[in-house]
Amino acid sequence: MGKDHIIQSMLSAKVSMTPNGFVADQLSPKQFADCHELFFDKIFEISSSDISGVEGYGEFNEDCQTNYGTCREFLIDTFAEDKEGYWYNWREMFETTVLEREFFERYFKEMEDRIHYCEGKRYLVNNNTFFVNMITDGKTTVGFPDWSRSGICDLLLDFSIMDLNKPYLKIPELLVEYCKQRDIVIPDFQERYLCMAYYKGIDVLRWHASIDDTESCMSIMKSVSELKDRLYAL
Repeated sequence: MGKDHIIQSMLSAKVSMTPNGFVADQLSPKQFADCHELFFDKIFEISSSDISGVEGYGEFNEDCQTNYGTCREFLIDTFAEDKEGYWYNWREMFETTVLEREFFERYFKEMEDRIHYCEGKRYLVNNNTFFVNMITDGKTTVGFPDWSRSGICDLLLDFSIMDLNKPYLKIPELLVEYCKQRDIVIPDFQERYLCMAYYKGIDVLRWHASIDDTESCMSIMKSVSELKDRLYAL
């Protein structure tokens, strides 16, 4: 059975991998505000999937298995220098691209200091919830056709990716209110959210630096550096 079929067998019937609609990136801020609960509903549905047959953490291989025993191993090894392939010796980018060593090291440490909050928090995550990868009709449907980066991690990863993409939509602020209205309790919310956001933030920053996308790098750095104050104000 192929990877997508295995994932589909885990997912709630309420989560569509073949949705009808338009790319969610086309939503205006007002339109998103009006339907944000629909997005949150579906991400929580993803996180409620039965993963009893999967151990560990990390992105799925083709057999929908993970490569790491702990969340710490997964997050830290994402930034290892000795991986074969695209990221081999990636730290050379500090000298050859706009990637700033001081910024990266600061937020890597911020992430590392918070990993223990996320340890043991195992959920199915789409891990690619940028608005260009989600389909919606803006009223009743949100779907996720791209599961290429999916795996096991803290469920707050999927929310933090949405915010990294469009911080002006105020995802964590809306999420806190959403949870209050539904009596959903997320222990250590701020610290878990920051850990996931810093992890994905510096990873995406590294990618955009590797393709010389300076504008995106500046935007990501601004979003990452402002996030703690936003979260601690909640």
